Amino acid sequence: MSRETVRKWSWRMRGWGQAALLAVLMVLVTGCASTGAKVEGKVGVLDPARILAETNAGKKAKETLAAFSKNRQVLIELDEKELRRMEEDFVKQASVLSPAAKREREEVFRRRMQEYQQKVTELNREVQEKQKDVMDGFREKIELIAGKVAKRLGLQVVLDKGKGGSIFYHEDTLDISNQVIEEFNREYP
Repeated sequence: MSRETVRKWSWRMRGWGQAALLAVLMVLVTGCASTGAKVEGKVGVLDPARILAETNAGKKAKETLAAFSKNRQVLIELDEKELRRMEEDFVKQASVLSPAAKREREEVFRRRMQEYQQKVTELNREVQEKQKDVMDGFREKIELIAGKVAKRLGLQVVLDKGKGGSIFYHEDTLDISNQVIEEFNREYP
């Protein structure tokens, strides 16, 4: 099994849980041992959240997401203000409106509320899609840079030590996050 395959698997294992991680590592070790390949156990760990927070590209990605979310939030707030205004106007005028006019205003308000709720759902979906797209692109860059650093350091496996990862403990000397951050900032200024 190539180092490239091991590298890709190590990133995809996020969320599989510790048992799955151990099972895959056992298969890799057993497979390498049965083919006569030398297993040295050179492992590195990195924290993707730290890389996101401390790299120039990560900061730009977070700013992009924040601006996108803020724009969507402004649209929602405008609609909320409009709905509040409609409700206040209705309450003020309710005593002088005929029953038919009240029903008509209530129906207009209900339709407008449904439109608002649909818009909120759509805007939230847009924000989630944008977040997924940006983070997937950033994750691909992390994989690329982590692979370069791992090859340079002679590592066989790089594991995710971030939240959702399966690492409960590691020696600090295994953490390659600093090297990945430095390389990341060189390649993506």
